[in-house]
Amino acid sequence: MALSQAVPISATELLLVSAVFCLVFWVVRASRPRVPKGLKSPPGPWGWPLIGHVLTLGKNPHLALARMSQQYGDVLQIRIGSTPVLVLSGLDTIRQALVRQGGHFKGRPDFYSFTLVTDGQSMTFSPDSGPVWAARRRLAHNALKAFSIASDPSSSFSCYLEEHVSKEAEALISKLQELMAGAGHFDPYSQVVAPVANVIGAMCFRQHFPQGSEEMLSILRNSHEFVESATSGNPVDFFPTLRYLPNPTLQRFKDFNQRFLQFLQKTVWEHYQDFDKNSVQDITGALFKHREMGSRASGDLIPQEKIISIINDLFGAGFDTITTAISWSLMYLVTKPEIHRKQKELDAVIGRARRPRLSDRPQLPYMEAFILETFRHSFVPFTIPHCTTRDTALNGLYIPKGCHVFINQWQVNHD
Repeated sequence: MALSQAVPISATELLLVSAVFCLVFWVVRASRPRVPKGLKSPPGPWGWPLIGHVLTLGKNPHLALARMSQQYGDVLQIRIGSTPVLVLSGLDTIRQALVRQGGHFKGRPDFYSFTLVTDGQSMTFSPDSGPVWAARRRLAHNALKAFSIASDPSSSFSCYLEEHVSKEAEALISKLQELMAGAGHFDPYSQVVAPVANVIGAMCFRQHFPQGSEEMLSILRNSHEFVESATSGNPVDFFPTLRYLPNPTLQRFKDFNQRFLQFLQKTVWEHYQDFDKNSVQDITGALFKHREMGSRASGDLIPQEKIISIINDLFGAGFDTITTAISWSLMYLVTKPEIHRKQKELDAVIGRARRPRLSDRPQLPYMEAFILETFRHSFVPFTIPHCTTRDTALNGLYIPKGCHVFINQWQVNHD
C-alpha cells in the first residue's frame, strides 16, 4: 500500500466538520451589530484572528492608519485583539463627531489603564458621563475660568494667571539666554517643563505649591511615562493577560500615577489646614469653599478624593499640552527665521522696556496668528480614546453604542 494513499473520511466526520464550521460562522455573524436599513458598517482591512491589526499598526500606528484612511476613508474600523476600534481621520469628520455629535462620542472606554489614574477617580479617564460627572466637570471648568480672570486689587497685573505667567516667563527667558550663550545645543522642552508646572501649580495651590522641590522635579522629569501610556492603543487594555506578565512600561505607568497621587494628596491636605473661605486665592480653595457650602446647604458634599481627582485632571490637562506647545513654538521660531524679522509689531506696540500683557492682545494680530497656527498642529498623534454613548451614524456609517473610537490627529495635520 502506498504511503501517499488518501485516508477515507467517514460521513460522521464530515458532518462534524460541517457543524463546527456552521457554528463558527453563526457566532461571527451574531457578534456583528445589526446595521439599520440605509446605513453601512465602517470599512476596514482584513485582520488576523486573535491579534487583529496589531502587526499592521507596527511601531508607528499613526502612519499606518493614515495610509489606511487613504484607502478606506475618514471612518474605518480595525481590530486590536478581538476588540473592534473605530478610527476617525480628516478635519471635517472629526469636527462632526466631536463637536456636532459631541454627545454621541463623549464617552470613555472602560480601559484597565484608566483605572490606574487617580485610583480610578479621574473625570478625564472615567467611562461615566452621567449627570454627576457632568456636574463635577462644570465645577472644575468654572473654578478654572474664575481663577483665569480673578485678580489681586493691589497688583498691576490684570489677573492672577497673568501674574504667574509673567513671573515664570522672566525666569525662563533668563535661563534660555544663559544656555544660548554657552556652547553646544539643548532641548527646550526640559527647560519649559518646570515653569509651566509652576504656573499651573500656583493656580491650583498658590503658595502651597512646592516649587523646586526634589519630589516635584522628579515627577516632572518622568511625566513622559504617563503620556506614553495614556494615549490610544495601550496593549494591556486589549490583551488582559499582559497585566499579569512582567511589563516594565505598565509598571512605570503605575508608579508615576501613585507618586503623583501621593504628591497631590499631601499638597491638598496641607492646603486644607489653613483654608480660609473668606480669602480664596486658588482653585483648590474654591473647591474647598464649594464643598463646605454644599455640605451645609444641601448635603451635596464633594469627597476629598474627588477634589484631588479634579485637581489632577486640571493639572494633567494643561501641563504636558502647554509644555509641548511652547516647545514646538520655539522650534518653529528657530527653523523659520523670517518670523523673527517681522518683529516690528512687537516693537511698535510694546517696545523693549516691558514684557507683553494680556491687554496687548488686540494690538498684536501677527503674534496671535502665529500662536493660532502653532495650535492648529496637534502635538500628539492620538487623543485619549473616546467611546460612543449611544447608537449613532457618521458619514452614512452605522456606529453602535460602546464602540471604541481613536482620533488620528496626525492625519489632520498633514491633510
